[in-house]
Amino acid sequence: MKKILVIAFLTLTSMSMQAQEELTWHTDMSKATDISIKENKPMFLFFTGSDWCGWCIRLQKEVFKTPEFIKWAKDNVVLVELDFPRKNNQTDAVKAQNAQLQQQLQVRGYPTVWFVSATKTAEAKISLNALGSTGYVAGGPQAWLSGANQIIQKK
Repeated sequence: MKKILVIAFLTLTSMSMQAQEELTWHTDMSKATDISIKENKPMFLFFTGSDWCGWCIRLQKEVFKTPEFIKWAKDNVVLVELDFPRKNNQTDAVKAQNAQLQQQLQVRGYPTVWFVSATKTAEAKISLNALGSTGYVAGGPQAWLSGANQIIQKK
């Protein structure tokens, strides 16, 4: 019986890790903007406190790590994680970029997800057009994705 439980646990863990590996979360806005423009997809800006925010962790577990979300994200958005950790280290460039976007979009709490469309000028300056925002929504991936689809249809 123990052998079956161990095999089942390893299988589920492996499937969970594969699902996580399928998504690319960008941390560099310039690169994410280039991809967004090239693929004609809005950017999904996830403001999080990855190592301390309970609601952020819950949103990731209940929505972002599900097969429904993974398929939706691949088809519809360019994912960008804007993290504000308390314990994990970040480069000064990432900290400055995240703080600037937090201020620009007036993010006051976590988790916050902003959907934006982006353009770049000849001087490589990024201009964002805010489509809408959301946060944690109870009800699992279907409820969350329903609200997200309403926002990205504004593009």
